[in-house]
Amino acid sequence: MIETLVSFAVQGQRILGTLCLPRGAPAPVVLMLHGFTGSRDEMLVAGVGEGVFSRSARRLAQQGLASFRIDFRGSGDSEGDFSDTTYEGQIADGLAALTVLAAEPRVQGNRIGLLGWSQGGLVAAAVAGRTNVPLAAALWAAVADPIESLGGTMGAAAVAAGLKTGDVALPIHLTWKDIALKQGYFDGMMAMKPPAEVAAYLGPLFVAHGWQDEAVLPHAAAKFRAAHKASQESWMEEMDHSFNATTGPATLDRLVDATADFFKRNGL
Repeated sequence: MIETLVSFAVQGQRILGTLCLPRGAPAPVVLMLHGFTGSRDEMLVAGVGEGVFSRSARRLAQQGLASFRIDFRGSGDSEGDFSDTTYEGQIADGLAALTVLAAEPRVQGNRIGLLGWSQGGLVAAAVAGRTNVPLAAALWAAVADPIESLGGTMGAAAVAAGLKTGDVALPIHLTWKDIALKQGYFDGMMAMKPPAEVAAYLGPLFVAHGWQDEAVLPHAAAKFRAAHKASQESWMEEMDHSFNATTGPATLDRLVDATADFFKRNGL
């Protein structure tokens, strides 16, 4: 396995991503989209010294799949200010990453899969539905109702204030991090309908969710499955929003392996 940094620009700002290549490259490739306030290497998995996505990328490589995990603009090592984050901005980042992969000689750019976690799943639903480029798409604990999930995390008062803040960043205290967002994010929260986005996707869909997920409630999975009319698979487990990563890698590893098997059975 070889990992290398790849950068590209969206609207004049540099996005950084990690391209992970298995032995025998060029190989099919999976675009990986991280969650709200996260980054491409976020959240260490207990006992192994790897982040959720970096460990996932390594396990995908072991099964012959390349991957490209990016930091959205304003997150991780990419340029931009997090307060400028919007759903449409992250969707634009994902669409641009697809274009980069299609022209990348170290991968099979005509065999692309898509994987999104949490808010990254919301973004993945839109990227898949608006392009139908991915041969297969996987949603991990994906946000189906941003008002319920992300609005619920912030609180009704913060959402109401955010809808009036204009181009001034509103400070928001989350249980794990202090952030600031402008009105564009909250306008998107009101407008975005992820199940409707995934309804336009004609490829196979893998929906994974945890029965113990309190950040994005488990019925989100049912909303995506009901909206998607093509081939689909469900993977429900006794896990939390981060796949029990705080207790070790066992659940995450099973999820990655199931996801890799899904991709390989569907064109990757």
